Amino acid sequence: MSGYDLCLLWNWEYDADFVSLLNSACRSHGISLMQITPQNLMQHLRALADNQISFRALFDRASDTDPRVMPIIQWARNNAAYRINPYEHATRTWDKATMHQVLTSFCLPTPYTMILPSYEQEPVLGPLDLSPLGDRFTIKPAHGSGGEGVVNNANSLSQVLSARRDHPSDRYLLQAHVVSAQLDFHKAWFRVIYCGGKVYPCWWDSSKRFYTPVTLVEESRHSLGRLRETVVSIARLCKLDLFSTEISLTPDGFFVVVDYVNDVLDLRLQSKTPDGVPDDIVHDIAEQLTLLVKNHTPLQDEYWGSPTNS
Repeated sequence: MSGYDLCLLWNWEYDADFVSLLNSACRSHGISLMQITPQNLMQHLRALADNQISFRALFDRASDTDPRVMPIIQWARNNAAYRINPYEHATRTWDKATMHQVLTSFCLPTPYTMILPSYEQEPVLGPLDLSPLGDRFTIKPAHGSGGEGVVNNANSLSQVLSARRDHPSDRYLLQAHVVSAQLDFHKAWFRVIYCGGKVYPCWWDSSKRFYTPVTLVEESRHSLGRLRETVVSIARLCKLDLFSTEISLTPDGFFVVVDYVNDVLDLRLQSKTPDGVPDDIVHDIAEQLTLLVKNHTPLQDEYWGSPTNS
């Protein structure tokens, strides 16, 4: 049997740079890495079923788009492998309506939000009072990422009714518009990444989808420590090792969680694409994930040998 410390499932071509960084971090810590992609998936499924391969930890970046990997995820669970972003926790965070209810039940601040049933469940809505949402609000399907299906600056019931038909099987969130404070030259809207206990606060330009890391000087000058506290609280609730969230600081000094939990996190390098994550942060994420595996799995024994990273 060939045994590996970490199995990585990935299927997005733009993950290649991150995977290269993760591979390098694993090598530097003596962690063997097995990569499963669409090109070798069937081969590895057969090998796993025949007990020809094994692994001690799993990082899944494929199941959200490829159900064929589910036997690997189930094997990891059945064999008590350490799992980064366990599937059962990750899938819960993919539902924004569920996460809104989780966060508010633990008193984390969110915008005023109305949750509507899916169009398939309730094609004709009863009387709907939109006045608590204010003059502008955002319409979001409960599932989806990258802004898919989101209507910003909505102001009418007709927009709500139209949006519901775009994703008829999904619930919808109507979210009050959040006004952000202005801090120096930045709008006080943040995208914050969490990885293995470390928090990476960034200014977030939502129109350009551009990250700018918050410096320690800025964090101190503007008293932004609550960003870290809030993200750590979200991590405890969602039980993920790697995710991002969006938080706005209002002019009256309140931090409001606007976009709850983003998984699977886009880890393209900013040096390669403007809307990517700053390179230093991606490098550190690769290191942190490797340390998670190293700290949660026993060292290889002689029976397993030392397979090369693949």
